[in-house]
Amino acid sequence: MHDDLIARAKAWLAEDPDQDTRDELAKLIDAGDTAELTARFSGTLQFGTAGLRGELGAGPLRMNRSVVIRAAAGLAAYLKKQGRGDGLVVVGYDARHKSADFARDTAAVMTGAGLRAAVLPRPLPTPVLAFAIRHLGAVAGVEVTASHNPPRDNGYKVYLGDGSQIVPPADAEIAAEIDAIASLHDVPRPDSGWEILDDSVLDAYLARTDAVLSPDSPRTARTVYTAMHGVGKDVLLAAFARAGFPEPVLVAEQAEPDPDFPTVAFPNPEEPGAMDLAFARARTTDPDLVIANDPDADRCAVAVRDGADWRMLRGDEVGALLGAHLVNRGARGTFAESIVSSSLLGRIAGKAGLPYEETLTGFKWIARVDGLRYGYEEALGYCVDPEGVRDKDGITAALLITELASVLKEEGRTLLDLLDDLAVEHGLHATDQLSVRVQDLSLIADAMRRLRERPPAELAGLPVVRADDLSLGSESLPPTDGLRYTLDGARVVVRPSGTEPKLKCYLEVVVPVSAPAGLPAARARAADLLTAIKHDLSAAAGI
Repeated sequence: MHDDLIARAKAWLAEDPDQDTRDELAKLIDAGDTAELTARFSGTLQFGTAGLRGELGAGPLRMNRSVVIRAAAGLAAYLKKQGRGDGLVVVGYDARHKSADFARDTAAVMTGAGLRAAVLPRPLPTPVLAFAIRHLGAVAGVEVTASHNPPRDNGYKVYLGDGSQIVPPADAEIAAEIDAIASLHDVPRPDSGWEILDDSVLDAYLARTDAVLSPDSPRTARTVYTAMHGVGKDVLLAAFARAGFPEPVLVAEQAEPDPDFPTVAFPNPEEPGAMDLAFARARTTDPDLVIANDPDADRCAVAVRDGADWRMLRGDEVGALLGAHLVNRGARGTFAESIVSSSLLGRIAGKAGLPYEETLTGFKWIARVDGLRYGYEEALGYCVDPEGVRDKDGITAALLITELASVLKEEGRTLLDLLDDLAVEHGLHATDQLSVRVQDLSLIADAMRRLRERPPAELAGLPVVRADDLSLGSESLPPTDGLRYTLDGARVVVRPSGTEPKLKCYLEVVVPVSAPAGLPAARARAADLLTAIKHDLSAAAGI
């Protein structure tokens, strides 16, 4: 085994085009570090519906130029088999370590395969790439990003010509083409021949951002903004300036791109501590709301003053607020969300007489809903301009929530007041998440098996009235590894994360409220139920 491992590592080394990873791998081979070599050579990074995502480093189980060149060659071969061999592929990238290299390699591979390639002019938000695909009539797009993952990671997101991320069976077909590449020496990579785009695509994107707002709406809400060391700042500031909002106050320590993300443990607004600097800035400037993008600016976090201090709104709260705002503005079309998001959006759409759909988790599914007007998922992703960007977009979502805050401000009200109104009208919908990060992935499989073999009959004293194994699929949903429990007044979805080593359990309770005076008691009841459901679910899953 040892000799075979060393032989595979040496064969990889002989093909590796990157001096950094060559040096790293040569050291491991010289040191005979079988544990580390096994961790890198005991398989390959799997190309799935999120594309690729993993830790940077040498070897087939890491993100590196060799892996990216193979992925690009597989995508090119897939496009040719689909009869798209003369089409345009647009490539975008963020400011992470190696992102620019991976983007350039992708353009070179596409050019070598006979396709046309165009690369965005510099690190830009993921939604700009998603927009560029449709704007330029491309047959595919690639975004090099690991979104909100830790600094050591990078990733490779693939979109097809409709401007939305790949879904089965395209992912498996592209993966098969990647596996069919015997040697990197078989992949032509010219030194030139692709286009570096100018700012006209970004200008066209920014021109569309105006369209998400009502022409005559107030633009008075003041914001504090953090880019979380990512690429959102310049585009968001340009969009806010065009719209005529007050210029956001920046969280200076996190304003510029930095691939090491020095001020946060995880560059994800949802993670504990990530918003601390933004809240500190808000305490000294007293804005109407705090807005954060994740590093590739496809997500948008919103925080508001709640009593004496600031708190982050849940993704479900922002999702409902934006939905209610669009209904109020007379939006038509289908409202959609993922099955792990709050059912409140369905009630808002239903009362407005609008079509509503639930999809599997991920914007690759939400973006494909027929006649989509608005879609969101609880992980801070909102699609408010599906004709322009068929994916989540943290820039246009920031504009729309700031417009709503401005409308309410003119009435002497806040986002929290509107959430209270929605609770009285539709019931208090309270959501929470039980998320367990593991070192050993088998623990997740064990938990799922335990729940399938012995599903809970009740949680928090509420009877489970229906248990769905989502791996079986249904008329409305393709199969996915997940479980859904419908309780009397609550709902639970359990699934392994698609992008991180986590088991995620999504909880929702609905408590009826007859009048505003009943809200405090309803909130207390909801909090108690959520705590009890977490406890009972942990026990049932053995986590």
